[in-house]
Amino acid sequence: MLDTIRRAVSFLRQKQILHKLGVVVSITIIGIACYVLYHMLRTIDVGEVVEAIRRTHPRQVVLAALFVAAGYFTLTFYDLFAVRTIGRTDVPYRVTALAAFTSYSIGHNVGASVFTGGAVRYRIYSAWGLNAIDVAKICFLAGLTFWLGNAAVLGLGIAYHPEAAAAIDQLPVWLNRLAAFAILLGLAAYVAWVWVRPRGVGRGPWTVTLPGGPLTLLQIAIGIVDLSFCALAMYVLAPDEPHLGFVVVAVVFVSATLLGFASHSPGGLGVFDAAMLVGLWQMDREDLLAGMLLFRLLYYITPFVISVILLTLREVIMGARLKRLNLKRSVTDPAPKHEAVYVRERGDTGA
Repeated sequence: MLDTIRRAVSFLRQKQILHKLGVVVSITIIGIACYVLYHMLRTIDVGEVVEAIRRTHPRQVVLAALFVAAGYFTLTFYDLFAVRTIGRTDVPYRVTALAAFTSYSIGHNVGASVFTGGAVRYRIYSAWGLNAIDVAKICFLAGLTFWLGNAAVLGLGIAYHPEAAAAIDQLPVWLNRLAAFAILLGLAAYVAWVWVRPRGVGRGPWTVTLPGGPLTLLQIAIGIVDLSFCALAMYVLAPDEPHLGFVVVAVVFVSATLLGFASHSPGGLGVFDAAMLVGLWQMDREDLLAGMLLFRLLYYITPFVISVILLTLREVIMGARLKRLNLKRSVTDPAPKHEAVYVRERGDTGA
């Protein structure tokens, strides 16, 4: 069965069918989101949205900011877990934390996070001797943690409140609950599969050894905690009335986030917003839109600015160290002029 699936996937890759299908799905999602937003926002009073933002209590904003910070702190364990899984125990937490925070915050805003986040990770991890294959494995394992956490949150949330998902996918409540149980069953099957014996995916040097059963449960826990903090930030900023409960908001939030991720639009712009407005249709649109704008400020824009500043400072510091190192080499071990120029241009700091 597994060999059949692998051959099928290999055939689809060779024909670039998966890539073409992904493009079609992305365009379709964005098109539907634009249509929905046009019909839902054309009656929006911008003045009321601005007034709703002004009415937001500072305590709500501070609490949401703390939840966002906690969510990004949890994100740092995605990379720490991945780096340790590939056997690089020498890379300190501060490096994995910087790589995770900057790659995710930049990837969230720029879009195509697989490529943008991977490029940021490579720039940071390469200084510690990790090559492109190592970074690809880290990206895969971090992404696996993300998807396992999403599967757990959606499965549990939709099984408990299937009507929350029904508002977005327009499917019957019983079908959503059935899908939730299928997700949970698939998640349990995966855990059992990796628990029995070591499993690997990929070929040759690209082979990734999957975490075993206990470590997979840790992955799921990390993903659940991360998504819970993010959902709490949105829940705090959402209108108080009508009171729908945290689980409903969390299910809609995670569903909207996944749709935004699937669209590959920067920050899920348009797609996330349309899904939230549709899923939480009971709430006042102006008040909900105000909460969503504040959430974008806290979760997307602020971390993005901080990440750019951190990466810029890192490059400045690395450049200063390289300059001092080259100067020291030229004094203690004079080399021919052309060789010294080559060392400076190559930028080999020995880091």
